[in-house]
Amino acid sequence: MKKVFFGIGALFILFVAGLIVLMTVDFNRLNKDTYYVHITADGEVEEYKTDSGEIFKMYWYELPTYDKNGEEKTLKFSAHKNLRQDAYLKLYVKKETEVTSFDEVKFHELPAKVQDQMK
Repeated sequence: MKKVFFGIGALFILFVAGLIVLMTVDFNRLNKDTYYVHITADGEVEEYKTDSGEIFKMYWYELPTYDKNGEEKTLKFSAHKNLRQDAYLKLYVKKETEVTSFDEVKFHELPAKVQDQMK
């Protein structure tokens, strides 16, 4: 009987730990390459209309980005809103070209080699 309660307790702890991991880990950023970009222009607007008639806008950007070593690569990515002019973004990229997420960062938070490229 003790073994049954111990087994149930262990399964419960594993279940709770799994839920915590799923709620706190952002899998769009986990183990991704990072690139940095300076937003200098508005995105190209693409409109989608749903079956209910609601219109959604997607803003597309194709800009030069830089990895932490300052090497340039042009990436295409989208946002659900027009991004702020003169903003610096940290892009999370998988499979070389697929941007899965991004964060806005300050210029002084960029790696030194990236700062040199963006001056």
